Amino acid sequence: MKKYSWILLLAFAAGLRAADAPKTNSPNSSAGSPRQSEATAGTNEPPAAKVEAGTIPDATHKPVFTTNTVAIAGRRVTYVAETGMLPILKTDGTSRASVFYVAYTRTGQTNLATRPVTFCFNGGPGSSSVWLHLGALGPRRVKMNEDGTLPPPPFGLVDNEYSILDGSDLVFIDPIATGFSRPGKDEKPDQFFGDSADLDSVGEFIRLWTTRHERWLSPKYLCGESYGVFRAAGLADHLRSRYGMYLSGLVLVSGVLDFGTIIDQPGNDLPFPLFLPAYTASAQFHKKLPPELQSDLPKALAEAREFARGEYASALQQGKSLPADERKKVVAELVRLTGLSPQVIEDNHLRVDSGVFRKQLLHDQGLILGAYDARITGRDDDPASPDPNFDPAFAATLGPFSAAMNSYARGELKFEDDLPYEILAGVQPWNYGVRNSYASAGDRLASTMNQNPYMRILVLGGRRDLVCPIDTMRYALEHMQLDAAYRTNITYAEFDAGHMMYVNLPDLQKLQRDLGNFLK
Repeated sequence: MKKYSWILLLAFAAGLRAADAPKTNSPNSSAGSPRQSEATAGTNEPPAAKVEAGTIPDATHKPVFTTNTVAIAGRRVTYVAETGMLPILKTDGTSRASVFYVAYTRTGQTNLATRPVTFCFNGGPGSSSVWLHLGALGPRRVKMNEDGTLPPPPFGLVDNEYSILDGSDLVFIDPIATGFSRPGKDEKPDQFFGDSADLDSVGEFIRLWTTRHERWLSPKYLCGESYGVFRAAGLADHLRSRYGMYLSGLVLVSGVLDFGTIIDQPGNDLPFPLFLPAYTASAQFHKKLPPELQSDLPKALAEAREFARGEYASALQQGKSLPADERKKVVAELVRLTGLSPQVIEDNHLRVDSGVFRKQLLHDQGLILGAYDARITGRDDDPASPDPNFDPAFAATLGPFSAAMNSYARGELKFEDDLPYEILAGVQPWNYGVRNSYASAGDRLASTMNQNPYMRILVLGGRRDLVCPIDTMRYALEHMQLDAAYRTNITYAEFDAGHMMYVNLPDLQKLQRDLGNFLK
């Protein structure tokens, strides 16, 4: 399915460059070679200019500490930002990789046993944590237009009065090959590119950070976005079974738990009904629904979900044996709930993927919808192509977030690294650990919840997310083998925007309230 490419953030990234990093950690360690000195001796030629190596910190370097304050909910919060690298250790104690992180701890906290700490990461796989870090949770955030659309460059940072730092310390982790994280010398990068290897390295980071900062008795949370939800579910099980580390909760943002819910292929019609409510919400935003639905979004979503679970799922199951009169009714209802033309529905055999929907809803206006946020549109540069050539929502965020992180790391956090900060890195092929089936973390999450019945889950999703609609998460969670008594530990919150709902200011404000209540 076309939409599968959007969950893989790395599709936008250049190839992995960390493997080609300079071999020195000192900016002044390079001098002219003996042969070069001999060549210039006894001549009038000036000596060749020295070539200075880049500043490339690794886990042997001490972290950098800065202190600052931010106003959150009308109160000044003083915090220490710790920026640095931690090693991923081998069994003999040597390092096989250095992981970049930024940790924020609120000052004046005397009882760490009651002070939560939340470990945060994005997805991809192949994404750095910049999105959650400078978009939602940290004390500084990217300055976007209030509706999440692209502001004119140059870009900037502002204090984040909607940070959750008042209620929890925060640790932002860049998995290996992303951000400034990189494999060690002579270590092959692809050893880290897979579900199991990823859990090992990120889990080892969390263990070591917790140990060095004496936070084993603190309430601990994971916050993952997109593929980071899949990672968080696996980590909850990995940390419990490997280290005996029990978590207080998971925050699952715009994610995937079961890839069978987002990848439609011949024989798997499941994603089509699950994406339908997101199509309805998107069509409502663009004023493409009939009046009785256009004026009442909750009603429209309720009807979309009822139809998706009932008549629509039944019609897809019947395939070509669906009677003509029933097919006609299904087409009419899909037209009503999506704003698409009957011809588009028919041409796609009742199965409209997100690429077709994004292309066709505003096709008569020459516009395409964003995948990450269907509210955001862009000019269609190739009207004849069957699918959009780019994602306007991603284009709206890449520039501001890239500029902000590159400026923030060196300018405010005082962390100097001459390598590029890899917002998105190429980490393919990624080993999901399955063959001839869809990767799922549902069983691991259910096992963890059954063994740790106090672990709570907050599921956050945007109504206009056409990459990982919240209904796909709801379906995966509802199909876990979990006792009904533990299902009360799972709560949901929906937002008006898309995948990165927090770039929309009203959603960011709601996010702060929801997270604040969850962390209490």
